[in-house]
Amino acid sequence: MHYPNLDQNNVKQRKIMSSHETIIAAYETYLAENEKFKVKGVKASAARARKALQDIATACKERRKEISAEKEALA
Repeated sequence: MHYPNLDQNNVKQRKIMSSHETIIAAYETYLAENEKFKVKGVKASAARARKALQDIATACKERRKEISAEKEALA
């Protein structure tokens, strides 16, 4: 079955936005959890802040690959 609104460019664009949005969301989570840990002393927030940092690192690596692929496609 073919969906006209789901051509390859749209799917690719959504994937790019997804990794970009993942970085932003993970950063916002990190900021909130780090604040809870540093200001309020909530120990569980330290683990959540570290997890958010790991999510950022993973999403950044994925986004770097996407950008490289896009650059190569332009050449």
